Amino acid sequence: MVLRSAHVSDAAAIARLSGQLGYSSSPEEIELRLRDVLDRPGGVAVFVAEDEGEVAGWLHVLGNHTIETAPFALILGLVVDETRRSRGIGASLVAAAAEWAVGEGYSLLRVRSNVVRERAHAFYERLGFERAKSQVVFVKRLDG
Repeated sequence: MVLRSAHVSDAAAIARLSGQLGYSSSPEEIELRLRDVLDRPGGVAVFVAEDEGEVAGWLHVLGNHTIETAPFALILGLVVDETRRSRGIGASLVAAAAEWAVGEGYSLLRVRSNVVRERAHAFYERLGFERAKSQVVFVKRLDG
């Protein structure tokens, strides 16, 4: 397995993997979003894990600065191919995020996970994450 920074050319693989978690987007949509993320100056990283020459997982992490808390790194997305789970790929991606976070000066790494993803919860707990709180997410469309 090889861990590396994501490239725009990974968009199709990232789209395929994202679809496995119910976040369906076309490769073109992912490419636009990935370009946007990668073009932002500092404070963000996207890693991919290659297994046997194929992108088998990805992770997106960013530095989060808010008024009410000390700065922290936040994992925004993590997906490992459903046929390659439980092989250490996700743990390696999280380790890369933690290393990036420490290098950027963060002393806390957070992740949010949907309440129905019990397997993911157990994964994060095995990696030493502690449950901090439960939330409700509200969305308001602004397009009219």
